[in-house]
Amino acid sequence: MSVVICSLKWESARSGAQRISYDPDGYHLVRFPYGVSEESYDPWNMHDPANGGDSPSEFPDPRSGLIWPSHDGWGVLSAMVFWEADPKTLEYRARFVRDPLDMTEKRYDSTATTDSALTRGGQFRTYLWQMFVSKGTPIGLKVSARGLGDTRRSTPLTLAEFKLAIHTDVEEP
Repeated sequence: MSVVICSLKWESARSGAQRISYDPDGYHLVRFPYGVSEESYDPWNMHDPANGGDSPSEFPDPRSGLIWPSHDGWGVLSAMVFWEADPKTLEYRARFVRDPLDMTEKRYDSTATTDSALTRGGQFRTYLWQMFVSKGTPIGLKVSARGLGDTRRSTPLTLAEFKLAIHTDVEEP
């Protein structure tokens, strides 16, 4: 079985802080630098700045948060998010989203939303989900930090990774 992979990494220590700004859905689309920086791996150009626009995207604009699947197939999505310690943030959320910027006819479609409570110290989370992905429909990782009364918090991220492995030879009976 053939597998194609895109693996993105962003780290505040290397690329500077990532400002958390909330979209109308109450989530922040995590952005990733372009190129081979920060241990990213993208031989299929699924995180190409030319994807999805008339002009090239530049990190950290919203399009830098997208992976554009190079093939149709069974996608295994995984992510890792590290948050700074913040005692006022009580809940951490993450979700994978098809077309998070409404750039295609498919439109915004969230899946695999996960909520977790505050633990002591820094907040370190991993996420895994599987779904069909389609060439031409971007996917993104969205996160949210919530405080008392479900208020949105700007708790800084310190590290994020977002990975897509597409199984291209899905057999059918």
